[in-house]
Amino acid sequence: MNHRILLVEDEEHLLDAIKLNLELEGYAVTAVTDGRKALDEVDRKRFDLIILDVMLPEINGFQVCERLRLQNKIMPILFLSAKSSSVDRVQGLKLGADDYLAKPFNLEELLLRVKILVRRSDNHEKNKSEMGLYVFGENEINFLKFEILGVNGLKYQISQREIMLLKFLIDRKDEVVSREQILEKVWGYDVFPTTRTIDNYILAFRKYFEKDPKNPQHFISVRGVGYKFSGIVNRQ
Repeated sequence: MNHRILLVEDEEHLLDAIKLNLELEGYAVTAVTDGRKALDEVDRKRFDLIILDVMLPEINGFQVCERLRLQNKIMPILFLSAKSSSVDRVQGLKLGADDYLAKPFNLEELLLRVKILVRRSDNHEKNKSEMGLYVFGENEINFLKFEILGVNGLKYQISQREIMLLKFLIDRKDEVVSREQILEKVWGYDVFPTTRTIDNYILAFRKYFEKDPKNPQHFISVRGVGYKFSGIVNRQ
């Protein structure tokens, strides 16, 4: 079966040229021109690689990458961008991209990087059952199966939104994040529930993961700002 690639590029002449060359290499290519369509495609289909422009309409490439990593989508991401500074490269890699290629680029180099990343995608699939587990205290979170093991020793199935919020907080362990940051990054760019919604999710996490939910050690409130996740339990 042909490997499936999602190509996200708003310059149509460049999109057509890349798509043609990828198809000549035997890849099955889906091409879209903005970030919102890219997220829609990933929700509907499985891809072995995403080639992602940074400067996109609707939702930019950095935001798309961050969103996918919060959903724990593990397919490789290759950024193509006219933003070639080291700062931009570092930002892209920090957000979870696997590679970053500046425009203008050599076509042969692009195809070689695609081949390497697609091979990595195959390895991801082989090792999938061993990935995505996070342990803290007596708790476990399986980001791939949407399962948690709580402090009471019971397993629970939780929602994708809960998984995304957990991953957002854990990725920023020991950092204070505001409710507004959480709403933007976890709930997205169209739907903005009230900050009370976040408070309710945190209360649920405390019931799952805290020995004493009224004296939380992991999901900590910071008055007037938001929340902080700590993986360390303070011994009394």
